[in-house]
This record gives sequence, C-alpha cells and structure tokens, in this order.
Amino acid sequence: MAHSDNSSFIHVGGIVDFNRENRSERRLPGEQVKARPEPVSAAIVNYREHLQRSHDRCASGRHSARNGYSPLVLGSDQRHCQQHGDYTAYSHKPGIWSVCEKCLQASDAQQRRASMQQQRQVQQAALWQKRLGRAAIPARFAERNLQNYRPTCAAAEQALRTCQAYAQEFDAVLKTGRSLIFCGSVGTGKTHLAVGIARHIMDAGKQAVMSSVLKAVRRIKESYRRDSPHTEAELIQEFVEPDLLILDEVGVQFGSETEKMLLFDIINGRYEVMKPSILISNLGLAELEHYIGTRAMDRLREGGGKAVVFDWESYRRVV
Repeated sequence: MAHSDNSSFIHVGGIVDFNRENRSERRLPGEQVKARPEPVSAAIVNYREHLQRSHDRCASGRHSARNGYSPLVLGSDQRHCQQHGDYTAYSHKPGIWSVCEKCLQASDAQQRRASMQQQRQVQQAALWQKRLGRAAIPARFAERNLQNYRPTCAAAEQALRTCQAYAQEFDAVLKTGRSLIFCGSVGTGKTHLAVGIARHIMDAGKQAVMSSVLKAVRRIKESYRRDSPHTEAELIQEFVEPDLLILDEVGVQFGSETEKMLLFDIINGRYEVMKPSILISNLGLAELEHYIGTRAMDRLREGGGKAVVFDWESYRRVV
C-alpha cells in the first residue's frame, strides 16, 4: 500500500512523532509484526537539518524553553531514574535522548555552586594578594604563618603560644592597644611570628602593615622635598591608621635625633588612638629602651604590653 511521506507522521499537541505507526500492514494469521525502522524520506532529512539548526540556536542561547521556544520532538519514551523514579524522555535528535529533568537540574545546580566557589576562591586570592601588597610583607616571609613555625626549645614554644593568643584575641587587643616587643638574637623567628600574627588578623579582615624603621623614616622624610604632595603629618598618619603596625629592624639605623623623633611620633600617634604595634629588634631589652627612649617604651608597655625575649640559638644554625 503506497503512502506519502506525510502519512507516517502523527501530530499530537504540536509535537511531531514519527515513532508511532498510523498505517495497517497485511500479514498472515498468527504472523507477528516485525519492527522496522521508519523510511528516511527527504522530509525527515529536512527535519533533521532543522533540528540541528534548532539545537545550535538553543546551545547559543538564542532559543530555549525558558523563552517559550520548544524544539521539534522526534519521539518520547517512558524511562526510569534510580534516584527520581519514572520520567518521560524526549528525542530532539536521532539517537540522543533527554535525561531525567531533576537530575539535570541537580547537575546544573552543582555546576553553579562549583563555579561560584571557584569565583570566590579567585576573588579571595586576589584580595589576599592585595592585602599582602598593602601590608608590605617581604616576599621571603609571604608564606610564613603561626602554623608553620617550628619551635626548637621550650622558650620558643612559649613565644609561639604568646603570639597565638595575641592573634586570637586581637579584637580585645584593639580595645586596649596592647603592643608586643620582640627582641633578642638573630635567626630565632621574630619576623616569622610577627608575620604570622599579621596573616591571622588579615584573614579576619583587619589591616596590618609591616615596615622597617629605616623605610618608615625615609617615607616620612619624602615630605621634606619642595615638590612633595604630602606633609610630614600626612605621612606619619599612614603608619598610624592600620589596625596593626609591625616595625622591623629597630636599632639598625644610625639613631639620629630626627629619626628617633619620627619613630616616637609614630609610636605615640598609635598610642593615642589605642592602635597596637609590634617592634622587632636584635638589641637586648635594655639597649632597645635606650635607643627608642623611655617615653616610647612606656607607651608600648601600657595596656598590658609584653616583651618577648628571643635568647635561644639561631634556627638557621640548627637546620
């Protein structure tokens, strides 16, 4: 029996389904019907080309189910999802069937969460690099923290515990302006622990700045140039504003009266607004007090300030 190409299509609700037959077959009594593939007519080929174009448009976002566009459905089939139960699968392209819609939604949600997590990680990394740059932590110490400090003796363990407590209680430290002084031998981990404190509070959203005294003094002296856009007071304020200021290499400078005066201005400025400072020096405690002056030392002691003496063997010599 001759049929036209269009007679093999059944239109149901605007969906063209060519997987169902609408024609009768002549067969002998008791003869079973053998499933045969539908003839691939020119019309179907045209539809397939149309489907491919529709698929490409959907992939590019020009058409989607969300904006009311529904691509041609070639067939449907009842299938079972082990997680969500029965569902109807649709074929928009020969040999390709839709998956469980709930599984697809869950997968999309998971991909979105993964993408958002990756974006957050990128943003956090960029923010951390910005904080490190603003903190002026030297590259050699950028990866130092309280977790990777390895004490070599009981005194070093006590110094670590002091720094851990200081970092963990930094909100309370800000209320009193409590400072720390690290003084003693070279190579004992003074800078490592100070940077570890800085990293801990920066993780909590606080601002820390690290500078050698020599760099701080040079920075402030830039205001002495005739063409300087800043005053001395403005540049001193740069060292007063951070939540935590770490001044390294105290006592390495020549110790002129001008340098001592500028150092006192920084310490006193932070003292007045109750901002904590950490001073690092290779001098002994008595020598450090002689260098920075009694007034500056008194301000660092006030509010419960502590001096930690690093008098054990150099870590560099141990390793």
